[in-house]
Amino acid sequence: MERIWLESYQKGVPAEVDLSEFQSLGELFERSVAQYRERVAYINMGVEITYGQLDKLSRDFAAYLQSVLMLPPGARVAVMLPNVLQYPICIFGALRAGYVVVNVNPLYTPRELEHQLKDSGADVIVILENFAVTLEEVLARTPVKHVVLARLGDMLGFPKGTVVNFVVKYVKKMVPAYSLPRAVDFRTALGKGAAGELKKVAVTHEDLAFLQYTGGTTGVSKGAMLVHRNILANLAQAHAWIKPELGDEQHMVVTALPLYHIFALTANCFTFFKIGASNLLITNPRDIPAFVAELGKYPFTVITGVNTLFNALLNNEAFCALDFKHLKVTLGGGMAVQKAVAVKWKLVTGKPLIEAYGLTETSPAATINPLDSADYTGAIGLPISSTEVTLRNDAGEDVPLGERGELCIRGPQVMKGYYNRPEETAKVITADGFLMTGDIAVMDEKGFVRIVDRKKDMILVSGFNVYPNEVEDVVAQHPGVLEVAAVGVPHEKSGEAVKIFVVKKDAALTAEALIAHCREHLTGYKVPSQVEFRSELPKTNVGKILRRELRDEALKKA
Repeated sequence: MERIWLESYQKGVPAEVDLSEFQSLGELFERSVAQYRERVAYINMGVEITYGQLDKLSRDFAAYLQSVLMLPPGARVAVMLPNVLQYPICIFGALRAGYVVVNVNPLYTPRELEHQLKDSGADVIVILENFAVTLEEVLARTPVKHVVLARLGDMLGFPKGTVVNFVVKYVKKMVPAYSLPRAVDFRTALGKGAAGELKKVAVTHEDLAFLQYTGGTTGVSKGAMLVHRNILANLAQAHAWIKPELGDEQHMVVTALPLYHIFALTANCFTFFKIGASNLLITNPRDIPAFVAELGKYPFTVITGVNTLFNALLNNEAFCALDFKHLKVTLGGGMAVQKAVAVKWKLVTGKPLIEAYGLTETSPAATINPLDSADYTGAIGLPISSTEVTLRNDAGEDVPLGERGELCIRGPQVMKGYYNRPEETAKVITADGFLMTGDIAVMDEKGFVRIVDRKKDMILVSGFNVYPNEVEDVVAQHPGVLEVAAVGVPHEKSGEAVKIFVVKKDAALTAEALIAHCREHLTGYKVPSQVEFRSELPKTNVGKILRRELRDEALKKA
């Protein structure tokens, strides 16, 4: 029935996608660079690299990994970079050489970085110099054997790159002192790779492409195993959905979300690479004036992002004054798109803000609204091609149309499972192959899905998953804390924010001390914004803290 709805309400989109077009992401890359050799592939800080140049640079990096470092087949290559030109060079190089990419958030604390490098078994890491001090602290306790050190200006040419590196390090002092004596400079690695051989490797649909880490229910993040088939399927699904609106003309997509995030990785990096588009990389989207200045230089046709990003842009006068005549598609995901933002976006740009839904575990897209949607509906859209959606109750039974149930998804984009965590995998993938999302939804008679609640305790901050267990584990390490519970509360800018309820062990403990403690051990978006002290926390008969009760209390006060 879902496929009937799909064909009826999203014109021009096939019910199924062809998964035989490419056998690997490396094959996709090689076909695109051959077809679009002279086109601009990526733009960053005013510097362009063509598809042909990316072919050469990624080949050199692949040869460095394969012939110089002599990494074994299937080795893990960790990439800890923001949106800079080095990122596509690294991931395409690693994939061409048959390796597995481990995306790492550059803002990770030492604790978070150590866990991910250990859990993934990373052999090598490519890291921006700005974050090298974090790696220095944990390197000896990880399996990493090789460190490649990139600098912000490495790919910007002379003299611009030299000036950028000098200003970043010595004027803005954005590079804390570090010591990584065995690290190899990124440009040096490329030079060594240029003299090395790149051997063809046989990669299939079922070979692992990415270990994409997502928040863990047990206090640590888990690696979603995304095989080549998963990403290839999802980019084919996304392309099938957008093609009727975009046609075959040349496009420019604005990439402000970090490419290490699954949304930007699949939607921007791979989907638009397949069709020969140019990718405008924004390294620091929080600097809205600079971001808007960049947008004013280019005739962009597509922009993706999260609700908070679009809201920030709409509150900038210079953005509202831009020329949007080339804009065709705006895609919002990662968190719910708010009606006020969607309405204002259409008023300012003349184009609707289309909401999509997905998870790291679904590579990520599962449902998208039709691109010709006239108005905001609050729905997360229709199931995309080759995707089945069902809503189930706690007994695992499908619920009737119009009733609430847990959103479950089956399709070729659903992950293989969590790395080295078969028990965790079994909790979310059913015997008949559906992924249980933890989101409670309803579906109308036209097949549109709406999220109405969340079954899991997961908190969604600006599109990033935050799991209460991880926050609680960190807070509980403070000697002044007896008990703690973390919940999500509404936040005007980020959708949700983290609030902690704490029972003191030390009467002198302050909220400021707890937040400072969290900042040492958690990435910024995971740090609690609110602290409430209690004499006790509500519990079940067996002593389990009732987060839901605390969350409901917080919602009533909001």
